[in-house]
Amino acid sequence: MTDRPNENAPDDFIGQTVAGGVISLNFRDMGWTGRLAWFLRIMAFLSLVVGLYHWAEICGFIGEEGGFEAHIQSWQATTIFFAVIDLVAAVGLWLVAPWGVVVWLTSTVSMIVVHVFADQLSFADFLAIVFGIAMIVAYLALTIMAAQEHPR
Repeated sequence: MTDRPNENAPDDFIGQTVAGGVISLNFRDMGWTGRLAWFLRIMAFLSLVVGLYHWAEICGFIGEEGGFEAHIQSWQATTIFFAVIDLVAAVGLWLVAPWGVVVWLTSTVSMIVVHVFADQLSFADFLAIVFGIAMIVAYLALTIMAAQEHPR
């Protein structure tokens, strides 16, 4: 066994040499169920980052002068809601549990609604809406493909 990845590996090979072995992800041969699991794990990581961001706002590590208490109550309630639900969704998505997907979809749809009904729609809000919708569509497409892979 060599410490170098195979130079003749196909284009879909993603590898990294680790402790004398090669870790590879071959998405072409993985199947739709495996791709769905990877998608859910990536969404879990993003939910974790967003949840921790909201907790950083609550704890006063980031944000405006005056901290969390300086904001209006509706902003505070929304921030607390997303701080909790995003971390719960992250755990469920990482476990690839059905309840994790439900919590993540609830969080994502809630985020879209909050941004749509914001007083002023900024470009960042528009990007958050588009990203949320794109991730829901990607999840639905991967789920349909994975279901077709295992017919009943």
